[in-house]
Amino acid sequence: MWRYFLVFYYLIALFVILLDQFTKWLIVNNMFFGESIPIIDNVLYITSHRNSGAAWGILQGQMWLFYVVTIIVIFAIMYYIHKAAKGKRLLGISLAFMLGGAIGNFIDRVFRKEVVDFIHTYIFGYNFPVFNIADSALVIGVVLLMIQMLLEERASKEKTYGENGPHHS
Repeated sequence: MWRYFLVFYYLIALFVILLDQFTKWLIVNNMFFGESIPIIDNVLYITSHRNSGAAWGILQGQMWLFYVVTIIVIFAIMYYIHKAAKGKRLLGISLAFMLGGAIGNFIDRVFRKEVVDFIHTYIFGYNFPVFNIADSALVIGVVLLMIQMLLEERASKEKTYGENGPHHS
């Protein structure tokens, strides 16, 4: 049964990679750099953008650093999928999203020497940095991981203190 879950996790990662690369291909082949298409005025735009750095444009041009860090992260995620996700579906799914996101942006860095971004939002009036499907998958994976950690912490406390917690009423 465990092998089926492993396959499922890797299929999630593959889906993220394929969706990410397909959407980036659409942007590169159908939009000029800097071109922006409004989806919801003052909220959501499809904007053709490139980033040779990390989130918010930090570490511009440090590709060697991204290659090394991403390879380490990819192997670490795969290790945790195999070792820590057994019997923990939410953990496996969160790691699968992170794996797909990491590989999606890694492909861009290797073949384009920059990451294609295109989702441009204004959240509560803040001009949020342009991002892509891989970035979204990474965020979803981290949020799911945080939920997994909170659930494990809660289960640990319930096991130690019972359902009422350390304070009995």
